[in-house]
Amino acid sequence: MAEARPIPVALSTASVYPAGTAAAFEYAADLGYDGVEVMVWNDPVSQNAPALNALAEHHGLDIVSIHAPTLLLTQRVMGTDPWGKVDRSIELAHAVGAPTVVLHPPFRWQKEYARAFADGVAERENDADIVIAVENMFPWAARGQSVQAYLPHWDPVPQPYDHVTIDLSHTATARSDAMQMVLDLGDRLAHIHLADGMLTTLKDDHLVPGRGTQPCAQVLEHVAGSGYAGAVVLEVGTRRRPKERELDLRESLDFARQYLGQAVHVPDAASS
Repeated sequence: MAEARPIPVALSTASVYPAGTAAAFEYAADLGYDGVEVMVWNDPVSQNAPALNALAEHHGLDIVSIHAPTLLLTQRVMGTDPWGKVDRSIELAHAVGAPTVVLHPPFRWQKEYARAFADGVAERENDADIVIAVENMFPWAARGQSVQAYLPHWDPVPQPYDHVTIDLSHTATARSDAMQMVLDLGDRLAHIHLADGMLTTLKDDHLVPGRGTQPCAQVLEHVAGSGYAGAVVLEVGTRRRPKERELDLRESLDFARQYLGQAVHVPDAASS
């Protein structure tokens, strides 16, 4: 019987924002990550397959996933047509050998896109032979009220998606039961954004795992023994702590490896 492959632990390029894509590859290689998730944004390198392939080859890293430009801040990246963004992200994933595209659900004002969203995702997964993992989001707060900002909903669990990304900072913002979501998804869980969050705030904190309220350790221990076939991607915010970025990214990696039951990487003296 073949031995199960270790779950790859990758670094999202969003974790080094506002530093660029190339910096993320350098951090990932220096700290001992297995690969990188490329967040497509206005950094030209994040949209350029030859440049990404050159970075991956130079640093000896896999590109485990492409995060489509479906944020408010990237509404004009890869054009303005939402399906065009998805299709270009799939093309980019194929060009760099990434097996997964991460996608946010439509905003509530994208009604036409939302109307055919689930079917469009399913058709593209089938036609392009790629995993499109729709990410959990959260309600927005406006004037003390909870606002449904996403269609068909911010919670992907009851939706008919074949593959889902769970983000453990978003579960805190949404006040979701993260562990129950993981259990309910079962084999539909295809991708994990590992971060932490606080229930005492309405912010999407993206804290280093272990510094918030979310069951990060329990989720990792569960997927380590469940036959989970995806990647664990660290998506932590370091913008406010640039001087501590390297330490935070190393702590995040060590946390992931510890609770996945993997050997913790110890950098040599030259890199410490």
